Amino acid sequence: MSVLVVGISHNTAPVALLERLAMSREELPKLVHDAASCEHVTEATVIATCNRLELYADVDRFHGSVEELSSLLVDRAGETTGAMLPHLYVHYDDGAVSHLFQVAAGLDSMAVGEGQILGQTREALRLGQEVGTVGPALNVLFQQALRVGKRSRAETDIDRAAPSLVSAALERVSGTGDVRAAVAGKRVVVVGAGAMAGLATATVARSGAESIVVANRSAERAARLAEEYGARSAVLADLPDELAEADLVVTCAGATGVLVTADMIASRPEQRPIALVDLALPHDIDPAAADLPGVTLVDLSSLAEALHASEAGREVEEVRRIVTQEVNAFVAARRSASVTPTVVALRTMATSVVDAEMTRLDQRLPDLDAATRAEVLHAVRRVADKLLHEPTVRVKELANETGAVSYAAALAELFALDPEAVTAVTRPEGLT
Repeated sequence: MSVLVVGISHNTAPVALLERLAMSREELPKLVHDAASCEHVTEATVIATCNRLELYADVDRFHGSVEELSSLLVDRAGETTGAMLPHLYVHYDDGAVSHLFQVAAGLDSMAVGEGQILGQTREALRLGQEVGTVGPALNVLFQQALRVGKRSRAETDIDRAAPSLVSAALERVSGTGDVRAAVAGKRVVVVGAGAMAGLATATVARSGAESIVVANRSAERAARLAEEYGARSAVLADLPDELAEADLVVTCAGATGVLVTADMIASRPEQRPIALVDLALPHDIDPAAADLPGVTLVDLSSLAEALHASEAGREVEEVRRIVTQEVNAFVAARRSASVTPTVVALRTMATSVVDAEMTRLDQRLPDLDAATRAEVLHAVRRVADKLLHEPTVRVKELANETGAVSYAAALAELFALDPEAVTAVTRPEGLT
């Protein structure tokens, strides 16, 4: 089996296309089930964020599974295959391992090094485990990816050197690269109550906002987040009134349909300047609001280029070194493990031969005393071990070189090992 990734992200697609692919938490289990139901897929899960949608699968065939998984994203986007393919990317086997480790470490994020992706990677693992589509292969891979992400942040300052999406957007609003300049003394409205909204609320709270209102469809969730930061809560129905008093609006809801319309902004009683930050997919703020006088609009599209140019130099290179090291170690361990069933089957066969020969000896020499028989058994086992030692050691060494699978196959062929005996070594209990 091999790991396959089929995905689309801010690196390959415009925001308008990513918006059509955006999924709510309630929709994700169906996509995971659909992926796992593909003919050549044995395990599956999905990483879904505001700027990426990636299907991860353990597959038994490359070409068929690529077509099946790609079609799920094509159908979701409502595009033709020809229109979608230039925006999709595929990573296979070692490349898939490398990609996931880079994602978890924050190297592939719009804001390089941002910390939210680690939680989103953990959520992908949890989702697959909950719906029963993550098995041994993806579980080991994702657990290691989470360790890589944690190590990258523990051993480098990548999370402090690289801005979050919220910080980067506010820096852009200020025009000076200073978050506090965009927030201090301002009346702020945060729309949404999820993880990104929580980050936004925390950021404006510590940056000197005069007042903060958290608006959300669920009054209970809005109140919970607002209470944590000494803010006031509101429901979406109150949004026009809250906008009338706001200097800065940060939206993170990703709801179906626009929440902040151009008319809401245009009808504010005082036409003083207002900054709008839209961090949602699909977008929460009508792009037409940017054309109104006194309005500054920052969204994911305008952030992408600026964030790409601000990669945190030395820290990024250090994280890349860590990721490369971890990928090499993981791939080496996986390749070594791939020959283990063959080695175990070979030694099991040798044990069977020794046992059969000792049975023949017992039949031919029934009066052989126990001490002599024990010496003969010990000698025969030592001969078998010595004969097998070199080929089993060498096949493990060769496992980390190109063609590792063929070396294991050659060993099985040379010793005429039963394929079923090899398969049985790793077959989960209860499966046939």
